[in-house]
Amino acid sequence: MSTTGAMAHITVKSPEQMQELGRRLAPLLRPGDLVLLTGELGAGKTTLTRGLGEGLGVRGAVTSPTFVIARVHPSLTGGPPLVHVDAYRLGGGLDEMEDLDLDVSLPESVVVVEWGEGKVEELAEDRLHVVIGRAVGNGGAEEALEADKDDVREVTVTGLGTRWADAGLPALETC
Repeated sequence: MSTTGAMAHITVKSPEQMQELGRRLAPLLRPGDLVLLTGELGAGKTTLTRGLGEGLGVRGAVTSPTFVIARVHPSLTGGPPLVHVDAYRLGGGLDEMEDLDLDVSLPESVVVVEWGEGKVEELAEDRLHVVIGRAVGNGGAEEALEADKDDVREVTVTGLGTRWADAGLPALETC
């Protein structure tokens, strides 16, 4: 069982800020890292991954892999490739994921799995779990008038395992 290494809470007010969060998170990642993204449809999982791809310097536009299940983005800078997986349509857990050979890709890649909670945790004891939720306010009339309130997200980044104990996650909260 993994222990929590570090945690960060970030309020994100726009898709641009979500992408920037991905760019800021990318330097903390290294080959072998598994990143699980959890959030409702439209929460910003792919937008965050797009920022990760930019920060990692990978080739190709990072788009949702919903229909292809997984995309590999090779590095343009000598860093690790980004393997972007969408497990939304996969219900069989790790058995079904084995067809993707993620365990083979993981040691030399950064593997990001959208909708991976409950499906891929067995791939790595040390992993990063990013939960994206809509900000919850007090529901007042002033708040209802704020048109951009729908874009506000509360992001919790949790490092599980010793790998993330001193990885600098709290620094994500500043900026």
